[in-house]
Amino acid sequence: MENLISVVVCTYNQEDTIARTLDSILMQQCHVPYEIIIGEDCSTDHTRDICKSYAEKHPNVIRLIANKQNKGVLDNYFDCLLAAQGKYIADCAGDDFWTDPLKLEKEVTILEEHPDVTLVHTNWLCYDEEKGTTYPPHSADSKHTRPFIEGAEILEDIVIQTQRPVIHLCTSLYRRDVFLQAYQEDTYFFRNKDFGCEDVQISFIMAKNGRIAYLSDITLSYSVGNATISNTKSEEKQYRFVRQVTNLSYYLCDKYKLQSNRIDDYFRQRIFALSMHAFRCHNSAMRDEVRTLKKRWHVADNQSIRFANLIMSNNTTWQIALMARSLFVKWKKRKELLNGTIR
Repeated sequence: MENLISVVVCTYNQEDTIARTLDSILMQQCHVPYEIIIGEDCSTDHTRDICKSYAEKHPNVIRLIANKQNKGVLDNYFDCLLAAQGKYIADCAGDDFWTDPLKLEKEVTILEEHPDVTLVHTNWLCYDEEKGTTYPPHSADSKHTRPFIEGAEILEDIVIQTQRPVIHLCTSLYRRDVFLQAYQEDTYFFRNKDFGCEDVQISFIMAKNGRIAYLSDITLSYSVGNATISNTKSEEKQYRFVRQVTNLSYYLCDKYKLQSNRIDDYFRQRIFALSMHAFRCHNSAMRDEVRTLKKRWHVADNQSIRFANLIMSNNTTWQIALMARSLFVKWKKRKELLNGTIR
């Protein structure tokens, strides 16, 4: 259908939250009809059963894609996009939920009235799953919250975002034809699993091909507190995630010839961050890979990188530094505990 909206929900092992997500989408009041495409990625809990019950209850709205084997986030997401029938696409992760019943109505109105706008996004809040409370994310750059902005103005920002996404895709509505054209021209850009995410690709392509619109309305509660790809206590997983996302950043900078001092600083910061993950893991293979990545990404040394290399230059200094760090962490925790007791 020409004016259909496709809402993509990718889910895996989210039996505690998927119903909340689907309910938040089904409450939408929009003059444009919408479908919900659920990409259920072989969950080992009761997520699939819950999705099936919703699909049976809403057969004219929900299409359940029950994967026969686990695809992973990247393939699951882009397979759902290719299955979408709508002119416009929105998505909501299986642990997040929309809070504004007019989210789609507000966004589709902008896209219909402004053909040069490729994507609309909104404000959002973090939702603490343990406490059941919300709080604002890191402050956004003022230019990112202008009602309309030329996409070319934020390409660099999308590439080097570190504290919060320039565009939170779960708040967004964007044009499917822009995605399809970009996908056909460079499928590798979207499907390379060593890029580690799917939202940056969409945000970048939409910004490259038109204007971006922003609404200050809060439409999403973004779930925090549970372990995710980008939010994990595992040093090795954090290392892998940072490496993958920075690989994507380098690919974009190289392909589209993006150069600036900010970008240079970004890659130095990422090399140092990877070095620290390797240091804390006491993993020489990771350390050697960081050195290779530094050359591949053409990163110049700074004082922090040189210091990290010096510490990890031999096993003795490495072990001494790890012991010193362990003692410092214990002292810091004890001090915080004492301060808390005194207060």
